[in-house]
Amino acid sequence: MQHLPAAVTFVTTEHFTLQGARAATTAESTGRATMFLGSVSAGLVALGLIATATRIGTAFNVFGLILLSTLSFVGFVTFQRVLQSGIEDHGYAERIARLRAYYFDCAPELVPYLASVPPPQRLVIQGMRAGYWQAFRTVAGMVGVVTAVLAGSAAGLLTAIADGHSGVAGFVAGGIVGAAILVALMEFQFRRFRSLFGAGQSGPGTD
Repeated sequence: MQHLPAAVTFVTTEHFTLQGARAATTAESTGRATMFLGSVSAGLVALGLIATATRIGTAFNVFGLILLSTLSFVGFVTFQRVLQSGIEDHGYAERIARLRAYYFDCAPELVPYLASVPPPQRLVIQGMRAGYWQAFRTVAGMVGVVTAVLAGSAAGLLTAIADGHSGVAGFVAGGIVGAAILVALMEFQFRRFRSLFGAGQSGPGTD
């Protein structure tokens, strides 16, 4: 027990450091998602201006394909990075949960005054819920949805041009491609969390 004060100091310092790291990952994810959505908004405004100026002619088709393809690529890159940040945040949360367990082991009298839950619920009280549908509520999930729509739109536009400006063919192809990409991205996110954190915490958290 003579080393307990030093251990408590170390644990509290580590807890503070991990909280700061979580804040940093959240800030990075929010910043990247904001830049991506800003690019999408500006690009769609430009696309609308081109449509008005060219009356949806050849220039619109070329510009639309280039713009939507570029935004889709930016979306895929952003999705990958915010997913990495979310995984880092989840890891920090797990380490904080273990430190909280140490507090209760060393000072059981704190139980009535601090949030104490069974081990399986330690991440839940930090907002880290499991489940497949939770993937849609993360920053990566939001970016994935927008990216799937952009990629589907690019595919739909390309199909419509190739099929003699057929709106039906464009909508069908765009819907299929967009849905396929969305499912693939959400499944990839879910499997990444499951492989790193196990079946018990198979879903992503809040980041």
